[in-house]
Amino acid sequence: MFKVLIPVDGSDCAVRAVEYVIKLAREIGPVSVCLLNVYYEPVRLGDVGIAVTPQQMEEVERRQTDPALSTAERFLREAGMSYERDVRAGDVAPAIVKYAQDSACSAIVMGTHGAGALSNLVMGSVAMKVVQLAKVPVTLVK
Repeated sequence: MFKVLIPVDGSDCAVRAVEYVIKLAREIGPVSVCLLNVYYEPVRLGDVGIAVTPQQMEEVERRQTDPALSTAERFLREAGMSYERDVRAGDVAPAIVKYAQDSACSAIVMGTHGAGALSNLVMGSVAMKVVQLAKVPVTLVK
């Protein structure tokens, strides 16, 4: 079965990537979907650190990741498609590529915010970094 990773961040572009995969599944047959939300790990300040318990940190992470995943999950449920969901912390592009590799995904389909060429040249983008690092085909949905 064709296994597709869809990184989601709650943006309209991510939703369009989900819609694209739903349409693709209707055309080619069953598609196994993995939804992934990656967030940056909080920065620890040496010995000072952040005075937050692990439970409080989990709650903060849940409040941030649930909205990012909920719309994508709703679209997949309405289309009758099953999916896996995961949340990871780390540098976003490398985490996406590592997840695709570790999960034996056939492809990555992700939204792009459509930054201009100058912006990408100066700052780069997560999507472009994924394209550069991935060993599987990457489809960018605008």
